[in-house]
Amino acid sequence: MANVLWLQGGACSGNTMSFLNAEEPTVVDLVTDFGINILWHPSIGLEIGDRVGELLRDCVSGKVPLDIFVFEGSVVQGPDKSGMMNVFADRPMQDWVRELAGAASFVVAVGDCAAYGGIPAVAPNPTDSTGLQFHRAERAGFLGAGFTSKAGLPVINIPGCPAHPDWITQILVAVATGRAKDLLLDAKQRPATFFTSYTQTGCTNVNSYAQKLDGHFGQRGGCLFYTVGCRGPMTRSSCNRILWNRVSSKTRTNHPCIGCTEPEFPHHDLAVGTVFKTPKFLGLPKEVPHGEHKLVYYFRAGMEKYFLPHNRTLKETSK
Repeated sequence: MANVLWLQGGACSGNTMSFLNAEEPTVVDLVTDFGINILWHPSIGLEIGDRVGELLRDCVSGKVPLDIFVFEGSVVQGPDKSGMMNVFADRPMQDWVRELAGAASFVVAVGDCAAYGGIPAVAPNPTDSTGLQFHRAERAGFLGAGFTSKAGLPVINIPGCPAHPDWITQILVAVATGRAKDLLLDAKQRPATFFTSYTQTGCTNVNSYAQKLDGHFGQRGGCLFYTVGCRGPMTRSSCNRILWNRVSSKTRTNHPCIGCTEPEFPHHDLAVGTVFKTPKFLGLPKEVPHGEHKLVYYFRAGMEKYFLPHNRTLKETSK
């Protein structure tokens, strides 16, 4: 039996909505099949009022063992680091976060806000919001760069706006069944099983990407990277390998990926005024996909465009 406590800071509840829609496994499966005991959750917890505060204090003291502390939303530190902009159970939420993280065997940040600070942390950031261990791309979040939980791991980040429901439940299962120490985390402390490949992997427009066929919102055929600013080639996620609702993804419905699993989200391209545009220099993307060296990308892109069939028009490919 693994005790899980889920709290929510500066957030829109999107990750809770996602979590409750998980399919493999479902939230019910977590409880019935994998021995997860949800001590409390802001949407499904039974305790209210003083009983919540009592439960939190019991977790901090160790009276109630806390195996997994899940946090959704940003840590709100304002004003002046007092945390009084976000009070929960008679205390600043940041105080509960600090103490519960210190008492937990594992700490999991669900969603962009908890992982990197997300939208609340965008400048000018009047609430002084930040992520649990990261602030944007830097390991400068609330708990500090050197934080490790009782099990010896840093914060496990499951980013996304929201995070895919199955990413959340499958990581909770891995932790609850004793496989957490086998998790390979990348440099942003994301589980590699979900965040090694790029969102472009499995995208149905990938051939159009190689052929440099431009696409548009909702239009079949064509790649959304060149003119609409799709972040799929630069974003690490499994959205096109583990489909949303087991049905589709943004790019499969011809909406550009917005890069929501990366710490730069939501303002990747503010310098050009919109996220729905790929900044270019002499017609070539300024930001090279897949982390390649620019010269390698330009050479490969030119060869692909020359040798791959490219005599199809968007009108033909959209039929």
